[in-house]
Amino acid sequence: MDLKEIKGISINGVRNFNNLGIYNTSDLIQYYPFRYEVLEKTDMNNVNDGDKVIIDGICENTPNVYYISRKLNKMSFRINTGTKIMNVVIFNRAFLKNNLSMGKEITIIGKYDMKHNTITASDIKLGLLKETVINPIYHSSSKLNSKKINKVINSVIGKENILDYIPDALNERYHFMDKNRAVYLVHNPSNMKLVNEALEKLKYEELFLFMLKMNYLKSNNTKSDGLKREIDYALVEKFINDLPFDLTCDQMKSVKDIYNDLTLPKRMNRLLQGDVGSGKTIVSFIALYINYLGGYQGALMAPTEILAIQHYNNIKKLLPNLNVALLTGKMKAKERREALEKISNGEIDVIIGTHALISDDVIYKNLGLVITDEQHRFGVNQRGNLKNKGITPDILYMSATPIPRTYALTLYGDMDISSIRTMPSGRKPVKTILKSNKEIKDVLYMMLEEIKKGHQIYVIAPLVEESETMDMENVYELEEKMNKAFGKVAKVGVLHGKMKANEKDEIMDKFKNNEIQILISTTVIEVGVDVANATMIVIFDSYRFGLSALHQLRGRVGRNELESYCVLISDREAKRLDILTHTNDGFKVSEEDFLLRGSGDLFGFRQSGDMNFKLADIKRDYDLMLRAKEDSERFLNSSDYNSEKYKHIINATEESVNLD
Repeated sequence: MDLKEIKGISINGVRNFNNLGIYNTSDLIQYYPFRYEVLEKTDMNNVNDGDKVIIDGICENTPNVYYISRKLNKMSFRINTGTKIMNVVIFNRAFLKNNLSMGKEITIIGKYDMKHNTITASDIKLGLLKETVINPIYHSSSKLNSKKINKVINSVIGKENILDYIPDALNERYHFMDKNRAVYLVHNPSNMKLVNEALEKLKYEELFLFMLKMNYLKSNNTKSDGLKREIDYALVEKFINDLPFDLTCDQMKSVKDIYNDLTLPKRMNRLLQGDVGSGKTIVSFIALYINYLGGYQGALMAPTEILAIQHYNNIKKLLPNLNVALLTGKMKAKERREALEKISNGEIDVIIGTHALISDDVIYKNLGLVITDEQHRFGVNQRGNLKNKGITPDILYMSATPIPRTYALTLYGDMDISSIRTMPSGRKPVKTILKSNKEIKDVLYMMLEEIKKGHQIYVIAPLVEESETMDMENVYELEEKMNKAFGKVAKVGVLHGKMKANEKDEIMDKFKNNEIQILISTTVIEVGVDVANATMIVIFDSYRFGLSALHQLRGRVGRNELESYCVLISDREAKRLDILTHTNDGFKVSEEDFLLRGSGDLFGFRQSGDMNFKLADIKRDYDLMLRAKEDSERFLNSSDYNSEKYKHIINATEESVNLD
């Protein structure tokens, strides 16, 4: 049911809910609280200084309001709890003064200052707290608070048909509560024990459906007919032996995995994961060559135009006998027409590009292999477009965000996985140094030494513009400071996400050509452009990044035999950041990141659907997920899977999965 059909919601109200990602009553019911506020009176005989307390009583006097500045006011009054009189102060709540007349019953939530017998309140609620109250807290907006969201949700609970996606046998085995009751309790908590039981039911359901989709995908990939190729491995070996460098053992193993996939009659669905700079790209080029030897066209899809151009130039050097085309969104009309014609008539062997590769006007003659670089940056629909063209090529995904193997086997259960852990010879590990803002002079001296050697430097700032709430360095402030420090010896450039694409390309080209020695940037440089002469990266406010993101940024340097440095500048979270000073192993870094932060953005967007669960958390609920994985495998292989009774589960699995 559409939101506008709910009684009492205006057109503006519908818009406010839409801004929270809620478009219908199904979205509304599944808009679960992210936490619960438990209000229970504090025993003031057992509190310490600085403790959070909840008390109730009556106002002893009319509040006094002091205006400290235009945006800051302070209100103070006394409260009589029945056993003692205490002072209360609260900031920026002057509008409550008229509700706090002498003798008014109120509840105070705040921090206790024992020495001054004062509570610095964070909230004041009207009325006494007669019993424990549990309030659901939702992600809200200035136009919609938690109370309003909860009220609208409760107006539709009971009217909406809520389907249970857990088979009866599993509900009985785990003694899960009824789905309708679970949904009601999550939005209307009476005690936390029942809420936790309801949450376990709903989390398991999310994980069960997700793992069922994973297993369904895997079974279909296994059944699907692959392209038949007859390829002499000796030709592949000759190409590898002729390379100007040696492949590592892991690279060779990955090549062999891909060769076996491409010569077997089943479709390849492989993830190639490797650390920053581990040499995934050359493995992908060899995969394209193997595919070419088999008589098929190959396509490599990069997340940015800069990276696509880099791949295009590199593959032309390594495979000069192949006809390679570059396809991006910014090509001139005539140039694009010519490329499209050659692709459709089979003159082109390898196509390199951005998501322009899957545009409607791109017609392939015989596409046999699609490689997506930084696969988590491409969504379901984009990859599904290939299937809609009637093409079912072999698929190789590449990711420079290695994830712990245990989680990889579960989350990427529908794929085969090749991992490159060893680094190419000649690469020196990047030295990572942690500095505080007080030590900035040391950092500037280090930068000067690199510039004197003729090397280049990345400087990373988390913000593009001034923020009133966050005291952080930003690109423009840093540009001014860097020009002041190095203006006489180095050219400083700026690169950030709000710049136009052609402006970014121009700056990046200047940096690659050493016309810019210090590049101040936001994380737009995270996805890799090789600038071999860049030997230092300085990251300001590094505590604001996850470890995996910092490791990705660190990978922009150390791409040659030169000594390279990563300087993390932070006054906070030194213990967490110190992990990076002890290891250059991306797999170890991601393991630590996962343990510290949970799944977050670590895995990105999966091809089977959105990984952003409403309730479940990959790390916290990992055991529950393993159970759901085993249960979903059994269900998929049972007679129940095809029964009419569970048609809604089957539909939810098969209709939402886009088979590439």
